[in-house]
Order: sequence, then structure tokens, then C-alpha cells
Amino acid sequence: MSATAAPELPIPPCGPRHWPVWFGVAVCMGLARLPWPVQRRLGAAVGWLALRLSRRRRDAARANLALCLPELDAAQREALLHANFRDVGIGLFEFARAWWGDAEPMRGTATIEGLGILHKLQAEGRGVLLVSGHFMTLEMCGRLVCDHVPLAGMYRKHRSPVMEWAVLRGRLRYASAMFGNGDTRAAIRHLKRGGLLWYAPDQDMRGKDTVFAPFFGIPAATITATHQFARLTGCAVVPFFHRREGDRYLLRIGEPLAPFPSDDAVADTSAVNAAIEAMVREAPTQYLWLHRRFKRQPEGAPPRYSRD
Repeated sequence: MSATAAPELPIPPCGPRHWPVWFGVAVCMGLARLPWPVQRRLGAAVGWLALRLSRRRRDAARANLALCLPELDAAQREALLHANFRDVGIGLFEFARAWWGDAEPMRGTATIEGLGILHKLQAEGRGVLLVSGHFMTLEMCGRLVCDHVPLAGMYRKHRSPVMEWAVLRGRLRYASAMFGNGDTRAAIRHLKRGGLLWYAPDQDMRGKDTVFAPFFGIPAATITATHQFARLTGCAVVPFFHRREGDRYLLRIGEPLAPFPSDDAVADTSAVNAAIEAMVREAPTQYLWLHRRFKRQPEGAPPRYSRD
């Protein structure tokens, strides 16, 4: 099942001050069309450079690994850190390829388990909130799922109108719709009509309704939107596992979380965090560890990062 044709989007500003961004977009579109083996080698090199040049991100990732995976010794965590930055670099090319390139090489190696769960919920006319985390494979795997079901997505809008246009147009090549993080009402209508919506609630969204829910046993400020969407629409909340192993993409649709929603937003948000934690444990090198997930802590708790 293919996504509908992308609607025409208004052209963003093209004045001289936007030319550098247009140039960057053109370069990225060109890189998105390189052969996949070349992209992987370039991505590994980009990750190697980022590990050595981005001290703040490196320190955040190292701290997160120590907090979340204390069962690993220092040498194991350091090896995981290096592998993670390598996958971050490769993931940048996966994003670009998903938006502007060809997914055919990935289709030939992808396996998707659990599509029957989505088909059953569709047949019942029930909306589905497909919950995942911020993994470097998320965009490409989202595109692969769109080959089988009409999947919409929620995303954080870009500050640059040029990037917003270019990325949104790329996503609408395969997604049935895209909702910005401020388009909550439209997303609710989509779910009430039985639509499928991809959503990743695993970052600290300042200014939103959040609670402290455990993530790897550590309090993490987490948006309660998953609980609210389910409460307002009656949608099923379905975990979406995905990872890359070598040249293979392994995707799995989990059983809907149950009982969900409850009357307790903290309990529901904790259940969502537990599902995402299980995803991370399956693909630890491909998770976005460089995000300072535990920067906000309950009052009186010690800071989790050296520069807090």
C-alpha cells in the first residue's frame, strides 16, 4: 500500500539570506542519492569526526550510558559509545535517503513482523498510536512501514522555512500526513477517524505537560501526550521496534499496551517508557544517547550531568 501523492506545498522564501540553506539542502539531496555502501562508509567517517569534535554531545552520551547501563564496565560502555557515534553518522544518511532518496535497497533486506496487528486494528476502525523512540533508523523504518499501511507522523518543525519545506515534502512522499508538534487537534481528529500515527515521546519537551516517569530506573521528564491521546480518542497504543543489523532492517509491531489508558497518567507514561527502554536494549548503538534525557530532575535530586 503506497502513501498518497504529496500535496503541493507553498514555496518557502528564496531571498539571498536563504541561499546558504538552499545550498545545504541541495548538497544533502545529492548525498541522499549516493549508493548505500558509499553512504555507510561516509556515515561512519562522519560519526568518527563527531565523536572527536563534539565534546558536549560526547559527554552527554557517555553520561547517559553510565546512568542507564551500569551493568557494563567502563571499557564496554566506551566501545558502545564509539559504535553509537558511528551509527549516528550512518543514521544521518539514512534520514536523507528516506526523505529524498531511494529505499529500494532497504526493501530487499527488510522484514516486518506483526503487520497483522495493525491490519486487525484497522479493520476494527480503531486509531493506532505507533510509539517508538528516537533511533537513527526511525525515518527509514517509518518509510518501510508506509509501504504496507497508511501511516502519518508527528514531528518537531524546523526553524528554517527552507528546511521545513524540504523535509516535509520529502516525508510526504511516503507518509499519509504529517502533523507538527503544535497540531494536536489535527492529530486527534486523525486518530478518531481510525488513522495510524507514528509518535516518539522519549525526549524532554519543555513547556508541555510532563511527569517524572522512570526510564532505565531514573526519573525522566516525559510528556503525557500518549496517555492523553489514548484517553481522548480510544486509540490503541502499539510499540514499534526497529533496528538495522548489518544490511538488514528488522521491524516488529508489538501487541497494544494493556490496560491502556488508565486513570493514572504517571502509570501510563511509565508503561510507555518501559516499552521504549525495551527497544533501546535491543538496539543500544542506534539510540540517540547524545540527548540530555535526564537534565530535568525532581526537586532535591542531584544533577545528572557535570555541566548542569
